[in-house]
Amino acid sequence: MLIYKNEQVIYLSVAMETLPFKKALHMRTQCKFLISLLLFLPLITVGLSFAADDEIRPEVLVVMSYHESYPWCREIKVEIDRILSGSYQIHYFYLNTKNEYEQGEHKAREAFDLFQQIKPAGVIAVDDNAQSMFVVPYLKDKVKTPVMFCGVNDIPEKYGYPATNVSGILERSHIAETIAYAQQLVPTLKTVCFMGKNSPSIWAIREIVLAEHDNYSAEFIDFKMPITKGDVLSMVEELKPSCDMLFMETMGGIIDSDGRPMGEREATSLVAATFAKPLIGSNLYSIRHGALCAVVKTGQEQGVTAARMLLRAMQGTPLDQIPIEVNKYGKRYINVTVMKRMGIKIKPILLQGAELIRTED
Repeated sequence: MLIYKNEQVIYLSVAMETLPFKKALHMRTQCKFLISLLLFLPLITVGLSFAADDEIRPEVLVVMSYHESYPWCREIKVEIDRILSGSYQIHYFYLNTKNEYEQGEHKAREAFDLFQQIKPAGVIAVDDNAQSMFVVPYLKDKVKTPVMFCGVNDIPEKYGYPATNVSGILERSHIAETIAYAQQLVPTLKTVCFMGKNSPSIWAIREIVLAEHDNYSAEFIDFKMPITKGDVLSMVEELKPSCDMLFMETMGGIIDSDGRPMGEREATSLVAATFAKPLIGSNLYSIRHGALCAVVKTGQEQGVTAARMLLRAMQGTPLDQIPIEVNKYGKRYINVTVMKRMGIKIKPILLQGAELIRTED
């Protein structure tokens, strides 16, 4: 009997003419069984290996303040998955407070039920509502599980951070840098107003603006926080006479005339059409939806930092050796669709280091 291998398939050749028929037939049957076993054994082994990996991988719970399709949440999720998914099973839970704020505390209780069920090795809590509704009531100084926050606009002391089991990264918009960059593009911009959908995060940003606006290169006029489409229209009309540019924070969740929460694209388009002057901002999706420019903070930086901090904690680094951080990086973006529509002509040197994008339909 000759045994040889070709392209990972084993072939058995039996000298049939030298064997009695029944014995040859029996050997042929045995050979077929052996071939099947050799072919499928690696697949069985790999399948058992995957099952074993799923069983032994520790779990991580990520609680997002907003909804799954929200651009900011998606940016953060990409980096959490990249850093942790190879070694940990990640469970995502969305409080959906941008669209259904009044249900947030109920959803937070569901998140805690999930926490008790899966007993994760670590937790990441994203944005301010996840802190006030989930971490502070259920986890802070109450469990030994390490918790890392990200996307927090308010001062950490509001939530009692750092805590025995909580650290993370704060989110700070590049406001002064964005205002100065807009003035480089359009030197006639002398005054600035702010607008963001009324929420805890926007209240926190408003406090920052009120504290630091004397250091801005443009004169600060007002900060508006609408809830409904009617609020947006009336507030923008009020700001137009005195504001050269409008710094727009997140507007998703504005309630339209039918009682429906508006998405970021729809709300931004509404503001842009009504204001009819340059919008600026701090989020990439604002630029994609019709703002002129921004020095953008990224969810990716928030996600990767929080994930790495949690990884250190889960690997045994004491929390008092993982101090609270603040985002550091910003990238300049210019919307060439808006620039062309407004007849803005800029010096080529101002394009260096900036990414040019167009308004998404």
